[in-house]
Amino acid sequence: MPEDPHPRPGRPVRGSETGRPLMAALDLLGRRWTLRVIWELRHGGAGFRELQRRCERMSSSVLATRLGELTEALIVETGEDGYRLTPLGEQLLDALHPLEKWGLTWEKALEA
Repeated sequence: MPEDPHPRPGRPVRGSETGRPLMAALDLLGRRWTLRVIWELRHGGAGFRELQRRCERMSSSVLATRLGELTEALIVETGEDGYRLTPLGEQLLDALHPLEKWGLTWEKALEA
């Protein structure tokens, strides 16, 4: 199935013909650089060039695409301070914190 430019619940996405909400979220979040953009906005807004710098100079076209997808998904918005997470984006970040904690546990287990 070709990548839908705008994954959303209720529409077919990678891994789900029915577009279950979790599968739509995984499709969006599984795209290259998407989680990094969200992560870099966790401390507040950033302009395009600053965000590009924080993301290790990802190409401007990929950053523009990801910001467009995240804006359409209501996870990111633009404001006076540049791009920032919306309340829905903040909820997503909160949902990712247990995964971050698990990652640290996994790292320690592999070092043992």
